[in-house]
Amino acid sequence: MTSTLKTKAGTSTIETTAGTSPIKTATGNQPSKARIRQSFERAALTYDSAASVQRRICQQLAGRLPPGFQPFNILDAGCGTGYALALLQQRFPAANPLALDLSPAMLGQISAACGKLAGDLEHLPLADASIDLYWSSLAVQWCELPKALQEARRVLRPSGQLAIASLGPATFHELRLAFADVDNFRHTLGFHAPLEIAAIAEKTGFTAVDVQNSTEIAHYPDFKSLLRAVKAIGANQIGDGKRTSLMSRSAFNQAAAACEKLRTPAGLPLTYDVITLTAHP
Repeated sequence: MTSTLKTKAGTSTIETTAGTSPIKTATGNQPSKARIRQSFERAALTYDSAASVQRRICQQLAGRLPPGFQPFNILDAGCGTGYALALLQQRFPAANPLALDLSPAMLGQISAACGKLAGDLEHLPLADASIDLYWSSLAVQWCELPKALQEARRVLRPSGQLAIASLGPATFHELRLAFADVDNFRHTLGFHAPLEIAAIAEKTGFTAVDVQNSTEIAHYPDFKSLLRAVKAIGANQIGDGKRTSLMSRSAFNQAAAACEKLRTPAGLPLTYDVITLTAHP
């Protein structure tokens, strides 16, 4: 099978064989659904104030939708506070949007006129072949990707469209560098690489798989502000291997000093390794 991978360096074609390609079905020990839900419940009131990069990624994903495509039923899977819904409603005013999120508190922040449903991307409470556009921006990285894609394909109509934005291995690499000489704990999620995402999508049965890779960088005045922003968007759950005790002042200062070495004129950088996936079921 063949898919297309586009990066800032150019475009390449990926040849994969569903039966023999080395596909990672997990990126490490993901946090439990209860912890993920709890994290986003707490972040619901602060999310929008810290989500400028997330909004840019939504706009980028919207630009990946094919011209002329007119979906009737739209699912925003992992909708958060609903920023993407306004983009989708503006583009598809006649469509029926459905917002789905693991966190009821996030759903409670949505002001757009739409259906709302609390649910899990790995176990969608939807009928087979009921959705024309499966949209998901920065949610599937919290899931077992093969399960989430299997569910996406199940609920999509044969003429439907998949549009997903996720994150790749370079995401938050600054945090890993900052803590490299401080401790041996995990400080970020594990993320699938673009090639892995393309291969998983094809093995799931998607066709016309198109994966693109780009970078978004946020900047912060200091290390404390950077960590606070990560917490404000609910991205501080990383699963097994994380620090479970309070960080000492000396450890914090050591990590902050390491992060300072990365400072640019715009501030301390925090990288989002953005991966977008579009495909047909």
